Amino acid sequence: MAKKVLVGMSGGVDSSMAVSLLQEQGYAVSGVTLRLCADPHTVTEKTLQAERDAADTAARLNISHVVWDYSEHFRSTVVNDFAAVYAAGKTPNPCIVCNRCVKFGKMLDDAREAGYDAIATGHYVRSEWDEQRGRWLLKKAADPARDQTYVLYMLTQHQLAHTLFPLGEYYKPDLRRMAEDRGFVNAQRPDSQDICFVPDGDYLGFLQNEMRLCCKSGHFVDEQGAVLGMHKGVEAYTIGQRKGLGIAFGEPRFVIAKNAADNTVTLGKREALFSKELYAENANWIAIPALTESIRATVRTRYHQKEAAATVEPYGDNGFRVVFDEPQRALTPGQAVVLYQDELVVGGGTII
Repeated sequence: MAKKVLVGMSGGVDSSMAVSLLQEQGYAVSGVTLRLCADPHTVTEKTLQAERDAADTAARLNISHVVWDYSEHFRSTVVNDFAAVYAAGKTPNPCIVCNRCVKFGKMLDDAREAGYDAIATGHYVRSEWDEQRGRWLLKKAADPARDQTYVLYMLTQHQLAHTLFPLGEYYKPDLRRMAEDRGFVNAQRPDSQDICFVPDGDYLGFLQNEMRLCCKSGHFVDEQGAVLGMHKGVEAYTIGQRKGLGIAFGEPRFVIAKNAADNTVTLGKREALFSKELYAENANWIAIPALTESIRATVRTRYHQKEAAATVEPYGDNGFRVVFDEPQRALTPGQAVVLYQDELVVGGGTII
């Protein structure tokens, strides 16, 4: 009997091709689209069209397709976390939380309960079982321009064991051509870059109007604590920001720190943005069972950032310290830090 796989379908070309490729490999495939936003302020025509496109693709490929309403779960996990992290003076990464709690959390659990052997997504990563290590490994995609391992560093061994990534060996232009050959209407559709629950990109307005987050004005200060002016709320700024500060200086000033406890935003010169070390918590290890001693790795602290060489050592109960060979710019609390050895994801955590 063919292995039953439930594919998360967004309506885009990637998930459509994931279905098609898995069919060709002999899997018994079904499709599901997750309805993540039920609030009329965030459900756009684009969202509804995505559901229709996923259903149309499923019909073309002759597979069953359902829509699962995860809007309450999504709000209680992803959206609430988004607001809480901003309120704490940090910068959240909602896509990573969504992957952890929704796509590879609840969706996988519900799929398994419904009798599926595995789920699949259109992410550009590769995974494989390593007999020698006795572990599932997460590897970079063949297409370095599309690699998405940064947002999947949190996958557990259970999740990797029950997830397929059929696009990991392909390059995006080739997949678009393959989609055209199959007659998919979404073959050349541009990729979405938005935070799905903030479709207009105004995250501060979303925090204030939808999440009722009260952004209190406070002081801009320099590194010595001297007051430079007034800011409009720590939530409105991110580490490394230069524009939109509303204060004129004789030379550029950047946001180098935020402190929600005393409601201050610290400004400094460009060189103050650089640091040789960071600390992270909530570590998840993939290539190794745990970090018990110092290792060498290359490190990424932003999605499309070039990796930097570093030494990584254990820190606290479930954290680690990274010491870079060269100073790195704008290390941002709340963001993910992901560790690599060649093409393997060693693990990662959240910068504190």
